[in-house]
Amino acid sequence: MTKQHEPLLPRSEWKRVALGMVGFVIYASGMNLFIVPLGLYSGGFTGIAQLLRTLVETLGLRFPGVDLAGVIYWMINAPMILLAYKAINRTYLVKMLIGVSATSVLLALIPVPAQPLVEEPLTGCLLGGIIGGFGVGTYLKAGCSSGGSEVLGILFSRKHPNLSVGKFNLTVNIGVFGTCLLLFDPTVTIYSVISSVVTNLMTDRVHSQNINVEAIIISKVGNQEIEQRIMAELGRGITYWTAKGGYTGEDVDVLYTVCSKYEVAHLRRIVHDINPQAFMVVKEGLSIRGNFTRKLH
Repeated sequence: MTKQHEPLLPRSEWKRVALGMVGFVIYASGMNLFIVPLGLYSGGFTGIAQLLRTLVETLGLRFPGVDLAGVIYWMINAPMILLAYKAINRTYLVKMLIGVSATSVLLALIPVPAQPLVEEPLTGCLLGGIIGGFGVGTYLKAGCSSGGSEVLGILFSRKHPNLSVGKFNLTVNIGVFGTCLLLFDPTVTIYSVISSVVTNLMTDRVHSQNINVEAIIISKVGNQEIEQRIMAELGRGITYWTAKGGYTGEDVDVLYTVCSKYEVAHLRRIVHDINPQAFMVVKEGLSIRGNFTRKLH
């Protein structure tokens, strides 16, 4: 009897990968068409790769038609993939491999104009930041990842709850832009920082994974099943208590959980599948301290 092989990804995920690929193309285009021609540098692992590329080219190693930053980006992400291997699910690992490889190839092969498309540095860095941030937000919204400092930051934050992903990324960026300040003209660092800030702002506008929400579910039936599915499918804890309906005077269960905004649609599906009549309140913008897991989706 022939053993059936498990598919690399569920069929439903390939549509999301396709959307993620669009995001990778947009991001790499923003970098190579606007940021790199101006001699600017990105934040995170892309910035580290660009700095190392500049060092390698200074030593005389160049490959016409190939931006070595893409090759270096893949090399420094390989250890991150190995570190994340046991910490994330198989689906996300495959999507991260696809994302890192796609980003590396695109950064390496999308032609960098000999002259900036936009001569004015401020306009160029703003355009590059907007386009790059839109690309990042798009592939994150599709549940994809290009690896980098976000992965390492999430892994660190799990072991050290006081070290948030944002703080870790900020530390990496300080290192990148601090190096730029030491090696290049201060204007290079200033415009690079502006571009990075715009990229992050645009990413946040498109993507909602880093927005925390609280959900309160009031239900008379199926509460145990709702609780079990939330813990199994979302990996989130539940606190619940019994209350009394003010209008009916009947006992109801109140379930309380905290998740990322990215997970809310899944949470709503779980509740609706079990009890379409359940009352659900979702509130955004929480500040959370303690044992809250930052997840790679």
